[in-house]
Amino acid sequence: MVQSSNYRIDGKRLWDTLMAMATIGATPKGGVNRVTLTEVDRSGRAQFALWCKQAGLTLRSDSMGNMFARRPGRDNSRPPVLFGSHLDSQPTGGKFDGALGVIAGLEVMRTLDDLGIVTEAPVELINWTDEEGSRFGRAMMGSAVWAGVHPEATIKSLRDAEGITVAEALTAIGAEGAEPATHTPADSYFELHIEQGPILEREAKTIGIVTGAQAQVWFDATLTGQDSHAGTTPPDARRDALAGAAEIILLVERIMRAQGNAGRGTVGRLTVHPNSPNVVPGEIRFGCEFRHPDDAVIATIVDDFPKRAADLAAARGLALRITPVFRVAATPFDADCIDLVRQACARLGYPAREMVSGAGHDAVHVATVIPTAMIFTPCKDGLSHNEAESITPDEAEAGTQILLDVVLARANRMG
Repeated sequence: MVQSSNYRIDGKRLWDTLMAMATIGATPKGGVNRVTLTEVDRSGRAQFALWCKQAGLTLRSDSMGNMFARRPGRDNSRPPVLFGSHLDSQPTGGKFDGALGVIAGLEVMRTLDDLGIVTEAPVELINWTDEEGSRFGRAMMGSAVWAGVHPEATIKSLRDAEGITVAEALTAIGAEGAEPATHTPADSYFELHIEQGPILEREAKTIGIVTGAQAQVWFDATLTGQDSHAGTTPPDARRDALAGAAEIILLVERIMRAQGNAGRGTVGRLTVHPNSPNVVPGEIRFGCEFRHPDDAVIATIVDDFPKRAADLAAARGLALRITPVFRVAATPFDADCIDLVRQACARLGYPAREMVSGAGHDAVHVATVIPTAMIFTPCKDGLSHNEAESITPDEAEAGTQILLDVVLARANRMG
């Protein structure tokens, strides 16, 4: 039985590889733009594939473009231990969101080779397609299809702002693999990720032991009034869709603040038509989301928010079409997998605290079909989805060391 805490990753190699991936889609402000299924995403995938092949891993892709890099075990009839994250980013994203988990997984594989360790069960590193949701409006897309949360045909029919479907984008960059995008037997899944919030840094904790993820719901909305001349249309004749949208945005904020610090509510995308400085806006399209650790709170919002928003629209003579497009229940992670992370922190002496993830992650979908846990590292000022996103080499190394520890423990467990 391998005593996992005796082994160490190569922190410099890990950091150098992270920085090499960060050159792909690098932005002038120090972040990355690797939006899913674009040419730059193709480049990131190609570099990842090259590294995997150099590490002697067997690489395959499924029909959603999810990439799987496998290292055999002593008993390949056993279900594999899975770990990974995503390489796609926001349009103005940071170097570490998602990429840390994938590159850390690669470092785990390289370390196992360095040490000549053959795990009892096979181990498999995953790069999930389109975790971010910034292009097609549906987050955690690849893992959702793999876990059976959303039908593949539905996801592949989604379109971006230029009308390109997911299916077309997969074909365009050659990402679509031969095998079906559906889960097969697996022992467990672990995902390392930056916290994307300020708690670990504020409390001087090295590791977040993630016990689950909060519930969330996304809405798409269209608010329709009448575009008209800005100079000749008096107030009592205006049907200003943007003014109505402003009231609904403030409603989102009020609902969020009513839940205290546990609540989240955001409008992050707004399209104005005709978007001219001297025309009263006639149509607004926007997306909004709410998050909370309690499913009951999200259920109340799903029932309440559209009604209150419709009342605001009607008071201005506007028509509102609002639809829930994405909903995830509060997701508890597996107790045994969480305990492995807890034990690893204790053995390795890392200050840690247990926490619920405020962000959605591929682990949320994976947890619906196999035992799952997550590991968080701090990030500077809690900043993420931003080019200034930052972590230290020591933080990256600590998180990856925990990942190695739990993967070894799980892959070598008896029975």
